Amino acid sequence: MLDAFEPFDLQVGAVRLHGRRGGQGAPLLLLHGHPQTHAMWHLVAPRLAGNFTVVMMDLRGYGDSERPPSDAAHGPYTKRVMAHDALQLMAHHGFDRFQVLAHDRGARVAHRLAADHPEAVERLMLLDIAPTLAMYRNTTEAFARAYWHWFFLIQPAPLPEAMIEADPARYVRSVMGRRHAGLAAFAPEALAEYERCAARAGTAESICEDYRASAGPDLEHDSEDLRAGRHLAMPLRVLWGQHGTVGQCFDVLRLWRERALDVSGRALPCGHYIAEEAPQALLAEATHFFVH
Repeated sequence: MLDAFEPFDLQVGAVRLHGRRGGQGAPLLLLHGHPQTHAMWHLVAPRLAGNFTVVMMDLRGYGDSERPPSDAAHGPYTKRVMAHDALQLMAHHGFDRFQVLAHDRGARVAHRLAADHPEAVERLMLLDIAPTLAMYRNTTEAFARAYWHWFFLIQPAPLPEAMIEADPARYVRSVMGRRHAGLAAFAPEALAEYERCAARAGTAESICEDYRASAGPDLEHDSEDLRAGRHLAMPLRVLWGQHGTVGQCFDVLRLWRERALDVSGRALPCGHYIAEEAPQALLAEATHFFVH
């Protein structure tokens, strides 16, 4: 998968990050979701590479990127730190300004990247998320049942880690297979890649720390933005799955318009995993929105 893209492993600050690069044109950074890797872009990245220099990276703690140890405050897994990873990685590739397409956890990293480093992000497309703070503040029974892993993963160590490590493939299939399209939405090669990386040593701890950070310091960072009246100024396009939990439980456009000045978006005829369930619709959106 993605064999036309050149793999890389870069030491970025204190962490080694893995990814792939290919294509030509304006730089476009792709950030994946949970519990996936950059392989989730296998249906869209080859087409995007005709117009863009596509850079895909595995977030710290995921895929074949390193899993640095955390601390009591979950600092190494805040979206602020993970966004800085992305910023440094793009600079290493020679790009100080770029566009971003991001899904799920990667979209939360992209939100923080755009908030902390607006000079670097030219345009931003976020897939199937509402702002993290708004989602926690407006949690309903329906959301909690559908996004059970949000509340499971933030429990104190080592219980969730031990349960994931007992059967990593089962965890991946439970999270992904209970969504709208089931496991049929995923190419066997992609699913095998997600399972392989979930079984790597340290993955269970790192993904728990990712979510613990989102329920802790990330919320404070988002609250600081609100208190300061800061808004994203770059064009923001938000897409969500018509059959997904986010669009059913939240007013996605309204919530993003509280955070950004130039927001557009719509639902696509799919569930949560847009890049794999509705790749052609996503490609049409990306081609129209991104500048190349």
